[in-house]
Amino acid sequence: MSTVIDGAATLAAPVATPLEDARAQLAEAIALLGYSDGTRQMLATPRRELTVAVPLRTDAGETRLFTGYRVQHNFSRGPAKGGLRYAPNVNLDEVRALAMWMTWKCALLDVPYGGAKGGIAIDPREHSQAELERVTRRYTSEILPIIGPERDIPAPDIGTDERTMAWIMDTYSVNSGYTVPGIVTGKPIALGGSQGRASATSRGVTHIALAALRHAGITQRQATAAVQGFGKVGADAARFLAEAGVTVQAVSDQYGAVFNAAGLDIEALGDHVQRTGAVVGFAGGEALDGAALLELEVDLLVPAAVEGVLHEGNAGRVGAKVIVEGANGPTTPDADRILRERGILVVPDILANAGGVIVSYFEWVQANQAYWWRADEVESRLEERMLSAWEHVLGYARSRDLSLRTAATALAVERVAEAHKLRGLYP
Repeated sequence: MSTVIDGAATLAAPVATPLEDARAQLAEAIALLGYSDGTRQMLATPRRELTVAVPLRTDAGETRLFTGYRVQHNFSRGPAKGGLRYAPNVNLDEVRALAMWMTWKCALLDVPYGGAKGGIAIDPREHSQAELERVTRRYTSEILPIIGPERDIPAPDIGTDERTMAWIMDTYSVNSGYTVPGIVTGKPIALGGSQGRASATSRGVTHIALAALRHAGITQRQATAAVQGFGKVGADAARFLAEAGVTVQAVSDQYGAVFNAAGLDIEALGDHVQRTGAVVGFAGGEALDGAALLELEVDLLVPAAVEGVLHEGNAGRVGAKVIVEGANGPTTPDADRILRERGILVVPDILANAGGVIVSYFEWVQANQAYWWRADEVESRLEERMLSAWEHVLGYARSRDLSLRTAATALAVERVAEAHKLRGLYP
């Protein structure tokens, strides 16, 4: 891509990838903590990664081939843990970045896991349920040697859901010769899933968003918000925020956005999306450009879609006072710098959206104990863990004059590095 200035064509600055962003964040934390370059290299490099071919016999009898990945970034503090993503643009570097962020997230919330991530470069909207089941079972069989309840525990992510987890659980269990409910989290409750898991990430985002608003001196019942993304995280986050008294003025998805200054009816919007598949055309709001949502003058912005949506090109126009990252990696390092200079509070993904992995941990514990908790027990424990981590990160940031992202990453890296140090280097 090029731009023309005074008749001369100049190349536009290259856009950093999620992996470059993740490594830049790590490097900043390593420098802050005074660790060696050897430690940086070790923590920047996945411990294990696998690329597999995933053939599919379509409903029409044709054969198509897809590529799948599983990256285990670190398991010094416990088995690897991370989601499985189905999207057409999935690639190995993206999965590496997401696995690294998962390591920091688990360490920050003091969950005894390392980070992992998986994905298949496939568009699930173009396939039947039967085809997606065959793809999932074949992918599971290909990565079977490196997963397990004591090795690596997948969970849902973009393009996957509890049904996907059921297929993985069944495939793994059939190959084991007995039922292994702890192989995945985010599975149906009827198969050993946890109460509250489906909405856990959204509830965690909401707990942190309300805490961040209080910290910024904004009363939640007078606050306005915009939510980018109306999927697994964004839809419930918008609903929970509205239930807490926040006026959710705008919501977007991949097709467009809707806006209502008086506040959107989130329940009605959800019904509309169920019927039509998109937020566009909702009668309770006016059409809005999806990119413009990120620049609205609101108290709270929740980017809950994909990586890199806040960048050097638009960070200077962001109108929110507080940003709480529901997605993984939605803010680039350049945008981080600009937003901090502008005095905008950014709560990083490894803290804000950690509710999912916390309740995944609860689900794994319940599976190992074969004893299931009530929904209110799950919710109260989730809130306690989220707010405890918030106070810890906030205190660390204040005492060292750091951004919340730098503080959160440094705390997480410190815990992982300490685990490496205590375990020693083999041989």
